[in-house]
Parts: sequence; structure tokens; C-alpha cells
Amino acid sequence: MSNQKRGNRSKERDTEWQERVVQIRRVTKVVKGGKKLSFRAILVIGNEKGEVGVGVGKASDVIGAVKKAAADGRRNLVSVALTKDNSIPHIIQGRAGAAKVIMRPSAPGSGVIAGGSVRTILELAGVKNILAKQLGSSNPLNNARAATDALNRLQTFTEISANRNLTV
Repeated sequence: MSNQKRGNRSKERDTEWQERVVQIRRVTKVVKGGKKLSFRAILVIGNEKGEVGVGVGKASDVIGAVKKAAADGRRNLVSVALTKDNSIPHIIQGRAGAAKVIMRPSAPGSGVIAGGSVRTILELAGVKNILAKQLGSSNPLNNARAATDALNRLQTFTEISANRNLTV
């Protein structure tokens, strides 16, 4: 009976997480006997409540690569500081490789104004009102990592005041 309860709980936990595949690429490795084909999957996982992660997986088949990417995304979760109107508290920049992402809070009702993998990350993080711009690179993996870097470095007003030993 306890196994059934545990099984139900794990199913509930999995249903709140959403997964979206950003890119699937067929990659080749040149070996002595010729070319070896494999697949690389970039996947974003989030619960729309302030947690999101980017995962990358490689396997000889697409399904295996997606499963590995999902597991990698769960390992690399980032919690996002959201305001009461589902935006971010302040302007922030994120970098990963040559990719640079600028995010700024937006008025309620404006929606998610972003493109590519950054849009997917913001939607799965639960951000509803934001303006984001990708600069420097069009690589979806580096743009996704730059977006998670920016979201990871966000701080709330109370966190900043605690760091500066100020009372709110």
C-alpha cells in the first residue's frame, strides 16, 4: 500500500513539470571505420512557478537523447525571483559564450516579448510580463544558458537589503 502512495506522489510531481524540446541535431563523429551518427537534444524543463532548467543530452537515438536532456535539466534547475505581477524585479544581463541576453521587467498585460529559446525558458519559469533581447549569438544552447544565468542572478529587494545590512 505504501508503494502505491509513493507511486502516485511521483506521478503528481512529474505532471507539474513541463518539458519543451528546443533543438534536436544530428551530429557525426569521424572514427576509423567512417562516420558515427548520434543525436543531440536541447530541452527546457520548468514548473511555471519560478523553477526552470536547461538540459543537453546525446545518444544514438532521438528518444534516448531527449531522456538524457530531461535528466540533465532536472540537475541544473534555477529558481527565479518573481514579482507579484509575474515579472522580474530589475533589469539584468546574462552571458554564456558569445551569447548575451538582456531582460527587463515589463508592465502587467504586456506578455513575454522574447524570441527563440529565451522565450521558452521564460514561459516555463512562469514569467508573464517581460521584455528580453538576444545579442551576439544565434546559438540556441548558449542563448538558453545566458537566459538561465540572468535569471539565476536576479535578487529581490529583501535579499539586497539583507546583504547591505539594511532594515526593510
